Amino acid sequence: MSEPSPSSVLSQKKFDTTLTNLDDPKLYLNRELSWLEFNKRVLEEAEDPNHPLLERIKFLAIFFNNLDEFFMIRISGLREQLTSGVLEKASLDGTSPSEQLGKIREVLLLSFARISRCWQEELLPNLAEAGIHILPYKNVKPKQRSLLRRYFRKEIFPALTPLAFDPSHPFPHISDLTVNLAVVANDPERGECFARIKVPALFPRLVRLPDEQQVTDDQHLGLETGQEAANFVWLEDIVSDNLDLLFPGVTVQAAYYFRITRDADFEIEEDEAGDLLAAIEEQIDLRQYGSVVRLELAQHTPDFIKDILVRNLTLAPYQVYTYDFRLGMSTLFELTQIDKPNLKYPPYHPAALLDAPSKESLFSIIKREDVFLHHPFDSFSPVVDFIRQAALDPQVLAIKQTLYRVGANSPVVAALMEARQNGKQVAVLLELKARFDEENNIEWARKLEDEGVHVVYGVRGLKTHAKVCMVVRREPEGIRQYLHLGTGNYNPTTSRIYTDFSLFTCDPVMGEDVTDLFNALTGISKKDTYAKLLVAPGGIRNQLIARISREIIRQQEKGDGYLIFKINSLVDKACIQALYRASQAGVNIHLLVRGMCGLRPGMPGLSETITVTSHVGRFLEHSRCFYFHNGGTDELFIGSADLMSRNLDRRVEILFPIENPKLRKCIVETVLTPYLKDNVQGRRLESNGTYTRMKPAPDDPPFHVQDWFVSQLRSKEIKPQSV
Repeated sequence: MSEPSPSSVLSQKKFDTTLTNLDDPKLYLNRELSWLEFNKRVLEEAEDPNHPLLERIKFLAIFFNNLDEFFMIRISGLREQLTSGVLEKASLDGTSPSEQLGKIREVLLLSFARISRCWQEELLPNLAEAGIHILPYKNVKPKQRSLLRRYFRKEIFPALTPLAFDPSHPFPHISDLTVNLAVVANDPERGECFARIKVPALFPRLVRLPDEQQVTDDQHLGLETGQEAANFVWLEDIVSDNLDLLFPGVTVQAAYYFRITRDADFEIEEDEAGDLLAAIEEQIDLRQYGSVVRLELAQHTPDFIKDILVRNLTLAPYQVYTYDFRLGMSTLFELTQIDKPNLKYPPYHPAALLDAPSKESLFSIIKREDVFLHHPFDSFSPVVDFIRQAALDPQVLAIKQTLYRVGANSPVVAALMEARQNGKQVAVLLELKARFDEENNIEWARKLEDEGVHVVYGVRGLKTHAKVCMVVRREPEGIRQYLHLGTGNYNPTTSRIYTDFSLFTCDPVMGEDVTDLFNALTGISKKDTYAKLLVAPGGIRNQLIARISREIIRQQEKGDGYLIFKINSLVDKACIQALYRASQAGVNIHLLVRGMCGLRPGMPGLSETITVTSHVGRFLEHSRCFYFHNGGTDELFIGSADLMSRNLDRRVEILFPIENPKLRKCIVETVLTPYLKDNVQGRRLESNGTYTRMKPAPDDPPFHVQDWFVSQLRSKEIKPQSV
């Protein structure tokens, strides 16, 4: 690669790295508030008029989907600390659980005010202007209303179960993340009474409705799937308008929408679980009974309904959120299925590794040269084809693979089952504890086992997050191991929307390392050192910190210390402290951190040479790499690990080196450097924890890194890289 730009005067300073107490909580940003800043950047994309309209809707849905998971996992964890009497300031920044919960609520209330403005004043009017109408029920015309009533009778009514709440009926169980109606009715005999109705998730949340003039008397079914109209009504409004059919003989006075979120952060006591698969299935079922961590209400809900819910759900006031927009807005994903290409990003076609007429096998290519892919700009097909070809190749003896999130209808799993049918030895480490993918993974585990695949459910006490596939092949020269190593899951669906890296290699030393790794994962090996791979737990943190320390020495001797890290999260204290020490020594450090970051950049005498940039856009930044200049004898590691304690101590992760200088230079110059040049999409982290959107200097042209990758792809200038 080309030499780094000349060091600034600041980076040439000799710092006394003992001046600062690196354990001072004031030097760190709070993890939870940093995550909220990330989700606010997602919200900014929904607010950005430069995005196509349905893409803005998608970002808003992502915001709410992220927030649901945040409450289910992170807020539930803080609540558990609080109820357990944890008062000490255990977070990096020294705030207690109660202080964090208070600050989180303050931030969220400000975000909800922004969402209300964005939704009511921009997105809804813009949708209407584009011919997509989400109708308030009062605007539904008579024929439409009659059709909806028939639809309710035929489809929805049989799926509803009203549950009364009175002295003879206990307060009903409320399902997680479902929209509910709190119904107030007047019974001639009993007076005022209450009931709860769960809006079933069996139907689309946004029900498509024909125009008034298109409604016919015999129109009954197919209402939700028709493509002829772009009018929609909310499912809960249909239920609310037809409550008289559910409560005959009583007068329905009102119905109010509410939604709850439950704790979903369960832990398996693996030492006590004789059958891990069965234990996880049991815990999945128990998620619906986790403690309630949030109650969401429609704005017009009266206090007496709120009080009934709060009292019976045993909630504190800070756990209640009231909105003047719809509950459960993650279901706006449904609108993105509308067939209006002019309201979406222009399509692109990933670069193919081989031209269509080529019949060359992947094994011959990999044997000749290492291959690097940058997804989604490079097609994910070679990864699937690698396993498919292995399944059919008579020279292949065995396939070993880790699987974390594979998705539904997985061609990767299908290829592994076909390999077993063809007599290959197939071993799969399938991580059952991949949060919110447990059910999917359990189903795949059973199918693989039914085909005779040797399935291992993971390592006790750890999650296996490494992305590794090894094919063992007999060749004239002897046995050769072909590897795919990556940063992303073996999931073709997410490969189209996540940025990730892949490396194909048959390097014999890395092959031995991967063999040893699988032996450690599936057997009783205690091996914890590897020739080329960095492996967690136990190896990655120490190896990275050692290389950061080497860069400090180089900076002090030659003044050219230089680091680039691209990761999703940076909250590991030891790693942050190592980066602080490097900055104090004057090392130039560029951190590309998509999400949470506990490091404060730009602090005088501490982190003046560190920049932290986040990119949130069309593609989810998911690739991870670590670049060390090392005086020109540079090193580049790629892999599955973020700089978080959970990744470095409680997960099996790997980082692998890019050893060929030409390929390494290509990655730095055509992947990392463009990220550093971005002056449109990137947000720069300030020392106070806020982010500032970057803007082009007066004489600089705008440069949007993800758009650049797509534009270069269209001009055929980016190809899968090999050496």
